[in-house]
Amino acid sequence: MTRLFSLAALAVISALVLAACGGSSYGGSSSPSTTSKSAAPAATSSAAAVISAKSSSLGTFLVDSKGRTLYLWDADKGAMSTCNGACATDWPPLTTKAAPKAGAGVKASLLGTSKRADGTLEVTYAGHPLYYFAGDSSAGQTTGQGSGSFGAPWWVVSPVGKALTG
Repeated sequence: MTRLFSLAALAVISALVLAACGGSSYGGSSSPSTTSKSAAPAATSSAAAVISAKSSSLGTFLVDSKGRTLYLWDADKGAMSTCNGACATDWPPLTTKAAPKAGAGVKASLLGTSKRADGTLEVTYAGHPLYYFAGDSSAGQTTGQGSGSFGAPWWVVSPVGKALTG
């Protein structure tokens, strides 16, 4: 009986250790130093996404209604996203259920949407799909800036729709 109890306890402990070690990888050679995804925004919005501009030492860039930084990915060559699967886990798309709205500092004429592979609508700006970075844990953080994960650089987006690469 003691041996059976010991084996059961060992199985439970092993399962807990494996669960605790289930960390993440950003899939790129120049991954940011943080790997926490606990503060990642929900990828899907229940209302229209509102995009605004925020200024920092990087310059002026796009943020969502909660001040979360938005990025573009150099691998996307048009309005259709090519970031799916593990990529979309690390770089969640900004999705919406209604037409996106322009907030302060943003040109409404540059806002749009494109349909993702899973059927959701992703917000685009100047023809670029917009993403969050799962490693940004609070409003205004830009820890994904310049990351080369998933084979191409990620950049914050200026209010004219260009990548801020500085």
